[in-house]
Amino acid sequence: MSVGKGRIVYISGPVVKAELPGALLYELVFVGELGLFGEVVRIQGDMAFIQVYEETTGLKPGEPVVRTGEPLSAWLGPGIINQVYDGVQRPLRNIFELTQRPFVARGINYERTPPLDFKKPWKWIPKAKVGDEVAPGDLLGVVPETPLIEHRILYPPLYKKGTLKYIAPEGEYTLNDVIAEVETDEGIVQVKMWHKWPVRRPRPFREKLPPIEPLITGIRVIDTLFPIAIGGAAAIPGPFGSGKTVTIRTLAMYSQARYVIPVLCGERGNEAADALQGLLKLIDPTTGRPLMERTTIIVNTSNMPVAAREASIYMGVTIAEYFRDQGYDAFLMADSTSRWAEAMREVALRIGEMPSEEGFPAYLPTRLAEFYERSGRVVTLGKEGRLGSVTIAASVSPPGGDFTEPVTSHTLRFVGAFWPLDAKLAYSRHYPAINWLMGFSRYVDTVAEWYQKSVNTDWKDIRDEAVRILTREAELQEVVRILGTEALSEQEKHLLNAAFLIREGFLKQDAYHPVDVKSLPPKQYWLLRLMITFYRKGLDAINRGVPAAALRELDLVKRLPRLRMEIKNEDYQKLVDYEKELVDAIENLARQYESQKLVAKA
Repeated sequence: MSVGKGRIVYISGPVVKAELPGALLYELVFVGELGLFGEVVRIQGDMAFIQVYEETTGLKPGEPVVRTGEPLSAWLGPGIINQVYDGVQRPLRNIFELTQRPFVARGINYERTPPLDFKKPWKWIPKAKVGDEVAPGDLLGVVPETPLIEHRILYPPLYKKGTLKYIAPEGEYTLNDVIAEVETDEGIVQVKMWHKWPVRRPRPFREKLPPIEPLITGIRVIDTLFPIAIGGAAAIPGPFGSGKTVTIRTLAMYSQARYVIPVLCGERGNEAADALQGLLKLIDPTTGRPLMERTTIIVNTSNMPVAAREASIYMGVTIAEYFRDQGYDAFLMADSTSRWAEAMREVALRIGEMPSEEGFPAYLPTRLAEFYERSGRVVTLGKEGRLGSVTIAASVSPPGGDFTEPVTSHTLRFVGAFWPLDAKLAYSRHYPAINWLMGFSRYVDTVAEWYQKSVNTDWKDIRDEAVRILTREAELQEVVRILGTEALSEQEKHLLNAAFLIREGFLKQDAYHPVDVKSLPPKQYWLLRLMITFYRKGLDAINRGVPAAALRELDLVKRLPRLRMEIKNEDYQKLVDYEKELVDAIENLARQYESQKLVAKA
């Protein structure tokens, strides 16, 4: 829809300056004869600076710029699941079918490839009746979109409350069919199964709740050492080759979120293609159905126009909020926010904004905060008072693995969990390569009560002692490098042995092993408890004269690192029995050494 026109004055890469009277900040416009997607990012009088989401090669001054009068918005409704979109929500499968080209052709607008299928009929099941008072967020009906997700059609937050005058009977309808009419103070509102929402505006909710329940990911180092709460935010910084993409893939497949939305933002084209092909083939381990039946993917690779990277992040979190409002736990994974920030920097420099540290715009921290703060566990709008959440895990790609660079350092201020990937660990084949000395989680205390009720009362004690052992190991390793292990006491040697078991038998996890790939909380707890039991009982044995080397050579101790791949989640009771055997073995060894001492004295 056109509400006004202007003309191009000059072009600088993805930034176009146009004479465009009446333009609004962040208004969606179409640039040039091809009608390229653009967004107004700065206004000076009648002049508008536009960031174009497509390649600007071939544009020339004097070509038209068409205003739409509305901001860049997400199209929300049935059909959004099982889609692969670009950064401005153009469906990539449809574009390929239309053009038969491996790259996105310029000028493919919403009219040629709309984000939703307006021809497909959807089964509509009404849940409200004529005469009901309806307000934003109230449930009108449902559409069984996939076997894994029931799409709930809500009264959009765009409209005022009113009285339901018409509700469509059960049957099949297209997205543009009117399924409800609501009488408000401003007149009759016709409601369809879809609506638009500006991507830069957070969707409203009734109340934000504290993050008290963990989001189980199946990754032991995350769930136990650095947990993330449902509705929390986490950062995954790491250099090239440290395993960010595999971690994102594992989170998408095994996290207990109901709806997942991976955003591949600015990654290399071949890597993104591999990740995308992998995601499309994944099977939901809980139901055996394709994972795409509860997934939407957004892709904007490094060889796509730079400006669309920024839009892809906002598009992803808006879609996640849409499913949150339906009462689902949505999990957004962005890979990576560094490329998003680099796109922001390039556009800011081209429109003449004052650069800050390392050339990034001064508002970088504000934009990061706006993104991460859209996570949360909330009571949604509507009389039903549904609980929904958006959890965010975003990777960061600091140049050279330097965690002091601006994107990583500012991100640390706004996330509750920090999962730093270490290149040295990755090169030594320790996966996931999360550095247990640098990582942290602000959610440990808030989720501890859930673990103590659902798993075991001493969960936090076990977890904290493991962290202390690993921290102390790093200190002792410095002594060993200088003086050798001979300088250590038997207790310190025993601590190094216990830390080795924790690293090899708990923190290390094989993402491709059928048993080890996913570890549920009971198995995680008992695996770690075995290591701590070995450490505690071993200290007692050392005080009774047993050397640390003898404890390490026990057959039951040698087997500890293999238990993660031998014991299935449902068989965790075997670990309980194993603990009893381990305690007995250490006690018997201690008695042997005490007997030898008595014989020697005699």
